[in-house]
Amino acid sequence: MENDTHVMPRIGDDAPVFKAMTTRGEINFPDDYQGKWIILFSHPGDFTPVCTTEFITFGSMAEEFEKLNCQLVGLSIGGLYSHIAWLRTIQEKIDYKGMKNITICFPLIDDIGMNVAKAYGMLQPGESRTQAVRAVFFIDPEGTIRTILYYPMTLGRNFEEMKRILIGLQTIDHFGVALPADWQPGDEVIAPIPASMEKAEERVNDESEGIKCYEWFLCTKPLPLEKINKALRK
Repeated sequence: MENDTHVMPRIGDDAPVFKAMTTRGEINFPDDYQGKWIILFSHPGDFTPVCTTEFITFGSMAEEFEKLNCQLVGLSIGGLYSHIAWLRTIQEKIDYKGMKNITICFPLIDDIGMNVAKAYGMLQPGESRTQAVRAVFFIDPEGTIRTILYYPMTLGRNFEEMKRILIGLQTIDHFGVALPADWQPGDEVIAPIPASMEKAEERVNDESEGIKCYEWFLCTKPLPLEKINKALRK
């Protein structure tokens, strides 16, 4: 396989630019979504079981992501008419875990030529040479890649985790904090590390803002869910 199928953008890189046809018309990516967060995700194929459960789940959560100023964009190495037929089948015929009549309002890219999949390193020859793995790219409003997830073809993604990551990245940017292991919105956050001996001494003795120090370099403080929701949700 050509080497360009292995190329993968890295965290901190600009999102590769492309123009493509989708189930919602032509898009210029990421320029059409300036000012928004983007979750670009790939799936192996239309009319496949794992992918169908994923699209139903994403479709049912689309409004939640929209309220977080986030545009969903899907991709598979398939043609536009196959995409349309599959999405119509999801809407008209499938009831999965109580989710039914799901309309997929976000664009699904026609990438039958594999150009976008190659640009984003979505082809993993050990899995398949003709189908994309389950890649997820979180792209910020400036077009910078902030998080990348890769799943094998047979393992469905955790969509609550994707939502947590999005809220986490937005919280980091808006409040200038870091987030500890297993953080959930509303949990304590990590205060910035002091940059001098003097500030480190001040920090461990600081009882304002509910700061709790485990050591001078590890201090947490409250960040209530209500404050996060007010800052992040449209």
